[in-house]
Amino acid sequence: MKTVLIATAAILVLSACAQTNNGRENFNRPAGSSIDNGNFGAATMNNLGVQSGQIDYAINLGHRFASEVNATITFPFNSTALDETARATLRRQATWIKQFPEVRFKVFGHTDLVGSQSYNRRLGLRRAQAAVLYLTSQGISRSRLEAVSSFGESQPVIVTQEMERRNRRTVTEVSGFVTNHPTVLNGKYAEVIFREYIASAVPLSGTAAADGQ
Repeated sequence: MKTVLIATAAILVLSACAQTNNGRENFNRPAGSSIDNGNFGAATMNNLGVQSGQIDYAINLGHRFASEVNATITFPFNSTALDETARATLRRQATWIKQFPEVRFKVFGHTDLVGSQSYNRRLGLRRAQAAVLYLTSQGISRSRLEAVSSFGESQPVIVTQEMERRNRRTVTEVSGFVTNHPTVLNGKYAEVIFREYIASAVPLSGTAAADGQ
């Protein structure tokens, strides 16, 4: 019994030491050494994060793209045809993409679960290629659209063996930065923000301008 008590006490002491050491390590860190993980605020901190590799700027842009633009288009059964709804979505994607010439994108193709896996992988790839072709027709450089990938039927939105349009889709995603683009080399996050600020300016109407004088 005495041996058990001694062993238990030793474990408690070691645990306390570990907690103390961890606390001391955190206490002795230089002020400001932890990078702010804010996405589109605190531009200086984001610059530091991008340059040091502690913040993946591409992930932040990816979240923003997905929240501001519909990243998905769907297709008729066994088809790569783009209907007007799909083309309208791709045009909105192209408009967003043009705001960020530093960024590359990847298009993933999907199918429903009808048909063989090998056929569906090829069909998904052709759908992704159709989306890429339309984006290039809207003025997006093909060099910014990475090698197209296909998931075929392996990632359905709705798990069913029946025909399901929501599964017959492509998804556009941010994949990284254009190599050696001048606004990326130094993590110039502020330049992107300033460019958007200028683009968002709305001219005052004649009445509003007069009221402001």
